[in-house]
Amino acid sequence: MTDAPHSARSPLPPHSPADLGADSGADSGAAARAIDLHKVYGEGDSEVRALDGVSIDLVRGEFTAIMGPSGSGKSTLMHCLAALDTPSAGQVLIGDTDLSRLRDKALTALRREEIGFVFQAFNLIPTLTARENILLPLSLAGAKPDQGWFDTVVDTVGLRDRLGHKPSEMSGGQQQRVACARALVSKPSIVFADEPTGNLDSTSGAEVLGFLRRSVDEFDQTIVMVTHDAVAASYCDRVVFLADGRIVDEFRSPTREQILEHMTSLQARAHGQA
Repeated sequence: MTDAPHSARSPLPPHSPADLGADSGADSGAAARAIDLHKVYGEGDSEVRALDGVSIDLVRGEFTAIMGPSGSGKSTLMHCLAALDTPSAGQVLIGDTDLSRLRDKALTALRREEIGFVFQAFNLIPTLTARENILLPLSLAGAKPDQGWFDTVVDTVGLRDRLGHKPSEMSGGQQQRVACARALVSKPSIVFADEPTGNLDSTSGAEVLGFLRRSVDEFDQTIVMVTHDAVAASYCDRVVFLADGRIVDEFRSPTREQILEHMTSLQARAHGQA
């Protein structure tokens, strides 16, 4: 995979943990917010504190990567932010909506209308064509697609000539681009991507990351990506690092080398504590 096109930008220095979090003001333009988020699994001796007081604003129109050693809480944080899991304490807001105040039906509607998902395993329906897979969220909601927006997304992702093909007739990279288009077609407020290049070769991964980058730059989309890949993270505007369920650092527009160095340090620290 090649370096991100903007990875040569001069990065800001990392912030101290005191500078991080969701205290940047209510008018910060956050697409999603976590406020003092805790997630605990088990009890007593078997208790695992996956999130331990996480606060973060995810600003509209930015591409954010969440990184950290195995067990740091990055996937748990994304699942709580994406309304796929419920925190033990704290608040999650999508826009101005507090998820804890929603009943199941309203929460399902919010996930369908305001949140897009891209997963490592593509999660396409094998019996449906690319077009049908892309439009599936709208079909389930009983909504008509915006044809102009559909055409824009399809052309941007480069799938115009594959719309009649089923997943088995497409490469892994093409399938993931279908999944990306599906996440964007309903014009969600925020898109969460969980290791979206994990099953792809470097060339296909670069195509998917390039599309996600363009969707932020050209369409003002907000994307949050969990990844362990420094090259993938270098496509982002912001990289947030977790360790032991807490945010410990962040970079703005970092290079791949800076991310690798920081991840190596965090992993060494984690192994030293094991």
